[in-house]
Amino acid sequence: MRYIFKFPDIGEGITEGKILEWYVDKGSAIQEGDSVVKMETDKVVADIPSPKTGTIVARFGQVGEVINVEDPLVEIEIEGVEGAAAVEMAAEKPAPPSADVVEEANFGVVGTLEVAGNGAFLPSSQEGQTPSAEPEKKERRKALATPVARAMAKDFGLDINRIPGTGPGGRVTKKDIARFRYVPAEASSLPASGTRTEPDATRVEPLSQIRKAIARNMTLSKQTIPHMSVFEDVEVSRLVEFRSRQKPRFEAEGRKLTYLAFAVKAVALALERHPVLNAKLNMDEGVIVYQEAINIGIAIDTEEGLVVPVIRHANRLSVSTIADQIREMADKARNRKLEIADLKGGTFTITNFGAIGGLHAQPIINPPQAAILGIGRLVEKPVVENGTVVAGQVLPLSLTVDHRIVDGGESTRFLNQIMEYLRDPAAMVL
Repeated sequence: MRYIFKFPDIGEGITEGKILEWYVDKGSAIQEGDSVVKMETDKVVADIPSPKTGTIVARFGQVGEVINVEDPLVEIEIEGVEGAAAVEMAAEKPAPPSADVVEEANFGVVGTLEVAGNGAFLPSSQEGQTPSAEPEKKERRKALATPVARAMAKDFGLDINRIPGTGPGGRVTKKDIARFRYVPAEASSLPASGTRTEPDATRVEPLSQIRKAIARNMTLSKQTIPHMSVFEDVEVSRLVEFRSRQKPRFEAEGRKLTYLAFAVKAVALALERHPVLNAKLNMDEGVIVYQEAINIGIAIDTEEGLVVPVIRHANRLSVSTIADQIREMADKARNRKLEIADLKGGTFTITNFGAIGGLHAQPIINPPQAAILGIGRLVEKPVVENGTVVAGQVLPLSLTVDHRIVDGGESTRFLNQIMEYLRDPAAMVL
């Protein structure tokens, strides 16, 4: 019998993904749990495992193509299942993916288990049907197309319904748009990089999955959340001295102690005293949800865009443990090794734009969270101490809150609490 394995729903609201690499080809033998394809989603790069053992008889989609959840990935020939058994198996409905990530050996997405997804069985006796690398194309009034292709067609002023599709199921791809747009044969396909310089020097580059997610979330944030920001400068000479004393010990152990680790600890402790900034608003039910867990998301700059892995229960962790986790998450983010579990459950976000060079900015809240803290560049500048001007170490802070549930007074008290911890790191550590 034949089984069509479709791009599964791996949770966290993922609806589409880009094919980065195929691990199988037509004729490849595959075991249940073996990786079929590497997909880039708007959250992670994930290896998608096969739910069945058999032989690949067809493969759908090209490297670089964006496909939707439930689009076919491969067709698998399964030996020894025929007749009534095939019909019975075809009627099986896989269990929906669990809301929680479950660890299980030899079957999962980037080391974690997610249900392989809904598939479709074709009994091998069904009217002598033979496998095809692409489903039969049917006449249609509305074109099937990837999101990238639709965007390109709109940018070029083209009617996508007039463009022949060469993708799976007759889907119109970005290459089809290019072929339709340009008459010269050499202009009919995009370079492997996915970019192209147009005759009028316009450069067209498809959005990455991460960039699409950033665009959606930031638009949602600004359209639905009334932002209010508070800016402060905190003098942290004692923190600078404390870190300088501890830094050699960490470096001797191959570890890194950053100011960000102290900031995460300070925020986590301040959230214990000001829980509304760790809450979220549920407008549908008319309630504020106070979250007991204090999970701090850390915005990390990568070549593909910002990702926000989460330090869980940061209020319970030592500064040194937080520092280790920040480094681990940063390495995973920049090597595209983050898992879905690394990104789930954040209740508050910190963005450290000062690591690049900014002083103050107005960070945008990551929905459905209630607040975000921006940290600027540490600078040496004159400060007044006991009536005398002395050299100080000043750290700029920018707090943005959801003004629907957090008022100005509470915002200022929360920020003052963070500053108190940063001024006196010994109190924070103890």
